[in-house]
Amino acid sequence: MTISFKDKVAIVTGAGGGLGREYALELARRGAKVVVNDLGGARDGTGHSDAALKVVEEIEAAGGTAMSNGGSVTDYEQMEKMVADAKQKWGGVHVLINNAGVLRDKTFAKMSPEDFEFVLKVHLTGSAFVTKACWETMREQAYGRILMTASSTGLFGNFGQANYGAAKLGLAGLTKTLQLEGGKYNIKVNTLSPVAGTRMTEDLFPEQAFKLFAPENVVPAALYLVSEDAPTNAIVGAGGGGYHSAWVMMNDAVWLPEGERTVEGFAAHWAEISSQTNLVAPNSGAEQSGAILKAMQKVMGDAAPSSTRG
Repeated sequence: MTISFKDKVAIVTGAGGGLGREYALELARRGAKVVVNDLGGARDGTGHSDAALKVVEEIEAAGGTAMSNGGSVTDYEQMEKMVADAKQKWGGVHVLINNAGVLRDKTFAKMSPEDFEFVLKVHLTGSAFVTKACWETMREQAYGRILMTASSTGLFGNFGQANYGAAKLGLAGLTKTLQLEGGKYNIKVNTLSPVAGTRMTEDLFPEQAFKLFAPENVVPAALYLVSEDAPTNAIVGAGGGGYHSAWVMMNDAVWLPEGERTVEGFAAHWAEISSQTNLVAPNSGAEQSGAILKAMQKVMGDAAPSSTRG
């Protein structure tokens, strides 16, 4: 089986280097027409360059089709124009990889409110802006594949990255709602948590590990998650040739009788409530209410309500 992107138009943000560049190059190799978006700044979000244009030149030199865009993901009007330009030139937008990002790492005690806000603005709001700019087009054409870039910091935490972690877990939450809203329009939305040696992570990896975690090792996961046969609502980790899935999970609800619904009663049942057994990964928030109702019915029988809906 060969996975092709022929006749597809793809937008990759932050594609002037690192992971974004690798995604753009491989999408083009597989037949996609690619919008290479990159503001061209340093990893803290400052400065400008012609990084996107250089990647377009690479794609065209290899026989592919691409156009550059230097807009900021934090400017919604610029993102609307980017999508409009792609539609005018190529007829639609089928694939979006939200990859643009910045780092402003400090411990929370030393982090300025401005640095916290800026990182969320680029990663979370920026991804939402680009997705929103593409959304109506994808609905109208009844086809869309969207990839959000999360992080192990967002899923599991990392010292000195409170701003980054908050933004990245927010993107996983955005994925979970958009995959529900986009489902009937054949819009699939997934989350990728990459581990790669790039400009963003050059201070975090020892030299040998930096080379082993080359960005191209993440590409197979990223492109599968935006392919025609992609799943939806997946969270996938990728790096160094290793790949795994992650889930937001919950256990069976513990229903406490009215007399035990106190702080002390909750504390007495904490071992049950926090047990990591019978874990499930809900597909929507409504399933949390359903789990509580199920626990209630188990104790109350016919006296319990049959549904949480009115």
